Amino acid sequence: MMIHPADLPVPKLQAYLQSAVAPRPIAFVSSVDAQGNVNLSPFSFFNMFSMNPPILVFSPSRRVRDNTTKHTLQNVLEVPEVTINIVSYSIVEQVSLASCEYAKGINEFTKAGFTAQPSQKVKPPFVAESPVSFECKVNQVLPLGEAGGAGNLVICEVLLMHIQDSVLDENEMIDPYKLDAVTRMGGAWYCRANGNNLFKLPQPATKLGIGFDQLPPEIRHSKLLTGSELAILAGVEKIPLAPEAKFTADESAHRAAQVYLAQGKVEEAWRALSI
Repeated sequence: MMIHPADLPVPKLQAYLQSAVAPRPIAFVSSVDAQGNVNLSPFSFFNMFSMNPPILVFSPSRRVRDNTTKHTLQNVLEVPEVTINIVSYSIVEQVSLASCEYAKGINEFTKAGFTAQPSQKVKPPFVAESPVSFECKVNQVLPLGEAGGAGNLVICEVLLMHIQDSVLDENEMIDPYKLDAVTRMGGAWYCRANGNNLFKLPQPATKLGIGFDQLPPEIRHSKLLTGSELAILAGVEKIPLAPEAKFTADESAHRAAQVYLAQGKVEEAWRALSI
């Protein structure tokens, strides 16, 4: 199926985009208006975009159904400060409740049963129940359009971080299992970043893998090894065998290599593929 965005009604385009570009982290944003009224609302158009300076960006889009703007956007234009709170599984139901479109001036901290912890650097409070919170100044609000569904990039600079000790490991770094973060999928679907959903991959920034093009043809053209399995083999800095080593296309050898790769034993997989 091939789709031109201009051919779709915006709600259907939104459904495709939000279902495909997933999972998305959730910014649970606290803001205040010029009168000091607090608003708390989640946004899944959110990510980190710089570390020096530390920049987070979220986007409160204009409503598709009537092209109105959200209270968070109105607030940051009046008071350019926010707190961005990370959503863990333990608070996701409360976060969903806070997403109800309450009237302006209604405090979602109260409605959703959250504790408003006073911030040190900015006016909006942060969510005491959140495992990680960022106090931010808003450097810029960049409108992306004027029609319903258009985003507004709120570019935030982190001034202070709050991290609960309960999510730290023995090295005082955030443990993803303890963080138990929730992400947004399409429609009513969410994803929990925990359990078997978490896995590690080697980080290639400090080494150069040999690449697919340097794999012996007996391996590169395997009828059994998947692209992911070939990538693991191609991720070594050099083939861990003697230069004169020969390799086999025999399927039983390739099955044995698959078993080793599933166990993380890359060198043994290479040996299984050799003659």
